[in-house]
Amino acid sequence: MTAIDRKPSSQVAALTEADIADLGRELDAIREQVLAERGARDARYIRRVIATQRGLEASARLILLFSRHRVAWVSGALALAAAKSLENMEIGHNVLHGQWDWMRAPKIHSTTWEWDHATPAAQWKVTHNETHHKFTNVIGKDNDLGYGIMRVDEDQPWEPRYLLQPIWNFFNACFFEYGITAYDMDLGDYLRKGKEFDPGFRERAKAAGRKILKQVTKDYVVFPALSGRSALPTLAANFTANVARNVWSHSVIMCGHFPEGVEVFATESTEGETKGQWYLRQMLGSANISGPKLLHIMSGNLSHQIEHHLFPDLPSNRYAEIAPKVRALFDRYQLRYATGSLPRQVGSAWRRVLRLSLPNNFFGLNQSPAQPIHVERPAAA
Repeated sequence: MTAIDRKPSSQVAALTEADIADLGRELDAIREQVLAERGARDARYIRRVIATQRGLEASARLILLFSRHRVAWVSGALALAAAKSLENMEIGHNVLHGQWDWMRAPKIHSTTWEWDHATPAAQWKVTHNETHHKFTNVIGKDNDLGYGIMRVDEDQPWEPRYLLQPIWNFFNACFFEYGITAYDMDLGDYLRKGKEFDPGFRERAKAAGRKILKQVTKDYVVFPALSGRSALPTLAANFTANVARNVWSHSVIMCGHFPEGVEVFATESTEGETKGQWYLRQMLGSANISGPKLLHIMSGNLSHQIEHHLFPDLPSNRYAEIAPKVRALFDRYQLRYATGSLPRQVGSAWRRVLRLSLPNNFFGLNQSPAQPIHVERPAAA
């Protein structure tokens, strides 16, 4: 069924097609229950988050008017980084998924929201919602998996250029919004295949250029100019906030699909895929981050990446509530529920980046561990 089947220690070897179909029905039931219950409480949540984010950003911009002073610079940069992270993750990402479309609020809707990000929302929705979530961790189809430039599996032939992937991944983290912009408009394929690749590329490039210009003008021209004598410190603080937001969002995304042991899949694995098999692929191809409520909110609740990939259109504030039910299914079907602290998951993801930059079995470092996923089990009663 999937690329995991070719591995001797496959988790799904003991599952029958009937088991997978039953798993799918149980997950459908969880989703339907949330759909039946969502309402005023959920609407209050997202409106409260948006109000908090706007207040935080306004405060940061006001503080940075006095950014010549060190305390104002540090506090303003930190507040702006937090505001941008909150907007991109818990608000923008999830609004653009359509999680709040049911509210029928024109300003909180996937068709009208434009986020504080270099890539146009319309382009991101295609590559992320329609491609990444459909072909999660499928090599050659999911650009979120290694962003189309990294080696992500031992079965991929090694090439000398992969030696640079740790360096590339570092720079991609610092300027993540521009990396996303590049592959949202298929820049890599266009450069490889030329003008005959896609006649729509030029329009995507123009839209991306307009969005980048708008973002650059806002953060590096307008707000520094408003700061008067604090213009240069404000520009530096805005740049710092953008880099911090980029590194944070990159880290969260890496933790969701790249820690050691999270499965990747061959292109043919999706042929004839049933709903239950799609669910199973999301379960095996995603990993969570454990931590306090603030971490979950600042990560856009992508710390519940497993639950998000099973139910991408459910309100994000519901993922923590359904996580115990999802985890119970993992236990019942004897699957590994991949989760760990933020430092552990970030370290695991970077270890994989480094390991796969080398040829297989290089100094013995390219051996994928037999049980690579950190599994947190509930304490015995």
